[in-house]
Amino acid sequence: MNQAATAPQISERIQALLRALDEIVLGKPDQIRLSLACLFAGGHLLIEDLPGMGKTTLAHALAAVTGAQFHRIQFTSDLLPADIIGVSVYEAKQGGFRFHPGPIFAQVVLADEINRATPKAQSALLEAMEEHQVTADGETYALPKPFFVIATQNPHHLIGTFPLPESQLDRFLMRIEMGFPDRAAERALLTGRDRRELYRNAKPVVDAVQLLALQERVQHVNVSDALLEYAQDLLAATRSDARFVAGLSPRAGLGLLQAARAWALIEDRDLVLPEDIQAVAPAVMSHRLHTVDGESGPAIVRDLIESVSIP
Repeated sequence: MNQAATAPQISERIQALLRALDEIVLGKPDQIRLSLACLFAGGHLLIEDLPGMGKTTLAHALAAVTGAQFHRIQFTSDLLPADIIGVSVYEAKQGGFRFHPGPIFAQVVLADEINRATPKAQSALLEAMEEHQVTADGETYALPKPFFVIATQNPHHLIGTFPLPESQLDRFLMRIEMGFPDRAAERALLTGRDRRELYRNAKPVVDAVQLLALQERVQHVNVSDALLEYAQDLLAATRSDARFVAGLSPRAGLGLLQAARAWALIEDRDLVLPEDIQAVAPAVMSHRLHTVDGESGPAIVRDLIESVSIP
């Protein structure tokens, strides 16, 4: 598929991706759709939940079905920025230093248990996630395209975690939770094949060029003036509501619209509807909003959506 691919071809590709992921990550259709929307929108994904809930499986599955170059970084308390970005090593034969790229140089990067590393190590991702480049020893190096960071983190009450600062959280377009599987999905997990075997043997549905074309197609999904008004009303509501410590930034609004465009594309439409914004809003807004009582999460965003009328 290239940028001239027809709408039916694009729809077939997306449906094939959804089917492939559904076979690996059981009983999580909403999380799968949000993850793909985040990828198509060109953002980065944060998955937060208890250990053993399938966070890493979803990350591996996304890399497998997209055929992307994949690196996994295990975040630990002794991780250093150079372990992520890379390091310059002096080579006598060359008479100078040569940069050896770190694991950040991949199309899909899994930052596993990101909040087990110190803030210093976490900060190594800031430039990469925002600018799609890294700087080492005064030199700037471009990262591969596409570039998609999937970070997993454990709840903050667990021992040995370092909360992500707001600046780091804002680099993630979406934050989702896996949640417990329903009874049927859990039975299939207990009696089925090992999930690791499934994603290791999964066949890519798209390649890097096709994935970039999907990301480009998102840019052409239309947003009407009425939908722009609705998005702005949601942003304004966060800024005027006394419950919140601070309202959402314009960058959050851009992310909301981009995610809604990607969701509409998954739904096989070239026009964003209010329900597209409502579908992605909890994942886009929940990690950026905190009440004065210290609360956050999708439920707060859903309450906000109910309080804002659709133009």
